[in-house]
Amino acid sequence: MWVKLFLLLLYFLILFVLARFFEAVVWCETGIFATRLVDPVTLSFKKLKTILECRGLGYSGLPEKKDVRELVEKSGDLMEGELYSALKNEEEASETVSSTTFSGEMHFYELVEDTKDGIWLVQVIAKDRHPLVSKVNWNKMVRKVSQFGIRTGTFNCSNDSRYCRKRGWLKSTLIMSVPQTNTSKGKVMLREYNGNQIETEHIFKWMTTRIASRIKTIHYTNRLMDEWNKSDQYQVKMYLFAKLDQPPAFFSALSVKFTGRIEFIFVDVQNWNSQDYLKAIGVQQIPSYLLKTPEGSYRYGNSTGEFMSLNAMDAFLRSIQPEVNDLFVLSLVMVNLMAWMDLFITQGATIKRFVVLISTLGTYNSLLILSWLPILGFLQLPYLDSFYEYSLKLLRYADTTTIASWVRADWSFYSSHPALFLSTYLGHGLLIDYFEKKRRRNNNDDEINANNLEWLSSLWDWYTSYLFHPIVSFQNFPIESDWDDDPNLLLERLAFPDLWLRPLIPTDYIKNLPTWHFKCDAQSEEEAAENCQESDCESENETKTETELSDDERRAAQSRSKEECLGGSLPDCTCVTKNFEDSPNARKCKGTCSTKDNFEPDWSTWPGDMLQCTECVVCLEHFGSGCILMGLPCGHVFHQQCIVVWLAGGQHCCPVCRWPSYKKKHCRPLPQQQQQQQ
Repeated sequence: MWVKLFLLLLYFLILFVLARFFEAVVWCETGIFATRLVDPVTLSFKKLKTILECRGLGYSGLPEKKDVRELVEKSGDLMEGELYSALKNEEEASETVSSTTFSGEMHFYELVEDTKDGIWLVQVIAKDRHPLVSKVNWNKMVRKVSQFGIRTGTFNCSNDSRYCRKRGWLKSTLIMSVPQTNTSKGKVMLREYNGNQIETEHIFKWMTTRIASRIKTIHYTNRLMDEWNKSDQYQVKMYLFAKLDQPPAFFSALSVKFTGRIEFIFVDVQNWNSQDYLKAIGVQQIPSYLLKTPEGSYRYGNSTGEFMSLNAMDAFLRSIQPEVNDLFVLSLVMVNLMAWMDLFITQGATIKRFVVLISTLGTYNSLLILSWLPILGFLQLPYLDSFYEYSLKLLRYADTTTIASWVRADWSFYSSHPALFLSTYLGHGLLIDYFEKKRRRNNNDDEINANNLEWLSSLWDWYTSYLFHPIVSFQNFPIESDWDDDPNLLLERLAFPDLWLRPLIPTDYIKNLPTWHFKCDAQSEEEAAENCQESDCESENETKTETELSDDERRAAQSRSKEECLGGSLPDCTCVTKNFEDSPNARKCKGTCSTKDNFEPDWSTWPGDMLQCTECVVCLEHFGSGCILMGLPCGHVFHQQCIVVWLAGGQHCCPVCRWPSYKKKHCRPLPQQQQQQQ
């Protein structure tokens, strides 16, 4: 998880550097920056009207360019970045904007009357009547108001005539819903359009006037000083000092969006003769957007990306006074971007990548939701208010820096260019995939060569083993304990008819098992013959001695010999289950090498914790010189190829003693050694 977080932070750093690179390219080609001020005199009449439409100021009745230019200057400074955004929005305005069609009373109530922090414009079409606004003008109106976050819809009384009679909508009209109070989750009031003119400009002017009535307006200096020094529930206030009849539409729309969080105040300075009061509170020029916080005042528009538009100021205010929903959405985006890194980090089959991705997305989002539940509970505690205030204070200090303004500008830039954001994320992921694949190839990882069918086959094997094996197989078996010391393990294995349950464990431990080459030293024919005769004589003597013993004594001797073998105390012991046969005449030691090739095993290369033998009990063949051997934790030795096939087939135990092949085994000392130690 920390690796993914580091890669995500590295990706954000790449985006930051890439944005600065784009700024440098634009500066080299045009010689301008996005923060450079634009003189409205140099703009055409069409561009000036585009700026006023984006700011939400009506220009009807202003036929001359001079009047339009003065209105732009009175509403705020114009930057190159704002001009570029306004022209781009005008080009995209030709696209159709969706509008809601209400089906009845409940649908209208849920979306319009129950929305406490939004503005709605609804066209009501009376039964058997024509709409008040034609389809062409209505589409223009929808495109015009949608850039200020105002949602639109159509209510046809033919669908619910009873509700229309209840509301008194007997003729086609326009309805606007605006929050009634300045507190969050307050009531919503519905305003009906009573004008005679149905042009788009007149309807928009009626809307902006209704919305601006919610903003506190100050016309006198005395009231300004009282308001500036007053301490109330609003810790953050946004002031607009301008010579306008009413604030721009984007400023009024933001007052609705931040209801209960930030107070918006419009100061009309058209009739003010003295500017001493303004200089006393830090207002150096008119117009000016000033943010007042408990830490001080901040003039909006001096840093990168701080344009006089809805989106730019919305991003600024959200960073200054965030809501819990804003933090949750931000964490949700971060977590999902981090989870998508698994698509490139995971190596192997394509289907495996997407399966791991879906699993990671589900896990991360579940953990995010579970972690937010206690956070929401802690925020309700009264004694955490001071901690919350200090956190906001620290956040406001950070958000008024130059780096924070760059980050907000980059956020707005990449939000308006989603294709660029996705392409850079994909390129970053492909680089991660390349370096991860190169690293695993250096480590000789075979997963990168697996295809879809092989991985699906392994997934199906795991799934079927999960279904048919008992749940006991998922338990963690003790690693450093014998069956005698841990009888529960033996009882769990014998509790089912299968008798020997195979635990569902990964086969990675096979790579860590000891392997070595079997070596033999050449012997002369005479030595080989002597060794053969000695072994035959010893076996005959043992046979004679054994026949003289009773059956009980013989079985006791065999069991003691086996225990000594399992304990690892006999250096020349052979494989346990092959050393002793039921018939006394068949009891013959197989620990020597075959005399056919006149070779003697070289025990110097043999691991000390492995039992010495010359035969593999899996294939029942003698070890050949130079063959690769593999040992298990119990001490028994086999051909590497034979035992790997055995273990990979699901038999995670020794073929001889049934000791788990993934579990260490301690050598128990013989009784004689225990007595010597005592």
